Amino acid sequence: MVHQQNPILLSTAWFPPAGWFSLLPEHPVLIEAFETYPKQTYRNRCHIFSERGVLPLSVPVKQPKGHHTPITEVTVFNDEKWFLKHWRAIHSAYQGSPYFLYYADEIKPFFSGEFDNLFQMNRMIIEKLCELIEIPFVWQTTSYFEKQVTDASDFRDAFSPKKKQEGIFPEYVQVFSDRHPFQANLSILDVLFNLGPETKDYLSRIRLFF
Repeated sequence: MVHQQNPILLSTAWFPPAGWFSLLPEHPVLIEAFETYPKQTYRNRCHIFSERGVLPLSVPVKQPKGHHTPITEVTVFNDEKWFLKHWRAIHSAYQGSPYFLYYADEIKPFFSGEFDNLFQMNRMIIEKLCELIEIPFVWQTTSYFEKQVTDASDFRDAFSPKKKQEGIFPEYVQVFSDRHPFQANLSILDVLFNLGPETKDYLSRIRLFF
């Protein structure tokens, strides 16, 4: 369980899971800016809920310095137009949700192919989502890398697409609830498109166990 008001350190994330977002209103937050980019994490991917079940979406990236590439120098590989495919998937998954049309014009610009830096794209996404959810979040980053963090709670690797997040995630009606059981801790997009103005209240009811 996370104790309220402890400073926390999070990794950057692309349309982060609901649990990641639930920490923002409750704690002073720092985003890690000096780590080396790790593969297969939420830093460049998210999970949405499609007609066939949970669907992972991944942003293709390039590491100019190989395995030693800092997270802030990771570039987005736009040549194969991943953003068009991802937007079609999101549109197909959520066009029947109560609030998709309300928020679609705010989200669609992030699927334009105009972003070439992953870290900066994530920053703009997170700031826009906080604005839509009405979370007063100020983007602050680390000044250097610490393997063992001394002045904050380290949650850089607490959220992983490879494992189920332990916690209490209240159920809500999802687009395909008539065909699939409730899927917890998907991308914040799932909560936003289904709950709209109730998203902030929903996030406050999430309880995470670490």
